[in-house]
Amino acid sequence: MKRFVILALSALVLAGCSTTSPDVIQRGDAQRLSTVQDATVLSVRSVTVAGSQSGAGGVTGAVVGGVAGSSVGGGKGSIVAGVLGAVAGAVAGNAVEQMATKEDAVEIMIQLRNGDRRAIVQAKGNETLAAGDAVILVTSGGTTRVTKAPAATRPANGS
Repeated sequence: MKRFVILALSALVLAGCSTTSPDVIQRGDAQRLSTVQDATVLSVRSVTVAGSQSGAGGVTGAVVGGVAGSSVGGGKGSIVAGVLGAVAGAVAGNAVEQMATKEDAVEIMIQLRNGDRRAIVQAKGNETLAAGDAVILVTSGGTTRVTKAPAATRPANGS
């Protein structure tokens, strides 16, 4: 029983290991040509990306709660305890999944060289961006990340 609970909780934790960090490149984006645009940061503010509700947490919690509850008592009491344990486990598992998959992020307001403005939300990475920073937008596979522009591509006039 203890081994099953540990296995189920491990599966739940691994389900929450996705990230939107600009420092983590998805396997499908490796060795894929990306488009790059130059821009300037207008502002940066901290935000939180809400956790996901894929159902994995609820299902895992329901199984663990149902098994744990059914071991209480005997006969019909065991069945009732199993059902109640499954419901409580599903609610708890869903809450754990939401908390485990929530991320601290930043909303970056940028201005492209042509004057257009854009907003991008990404997880906090290793770089700290501030208003006035020259950045590049790297777009690949429908996702865009913002990173500081290499010195060679920074405009000399600061625009």
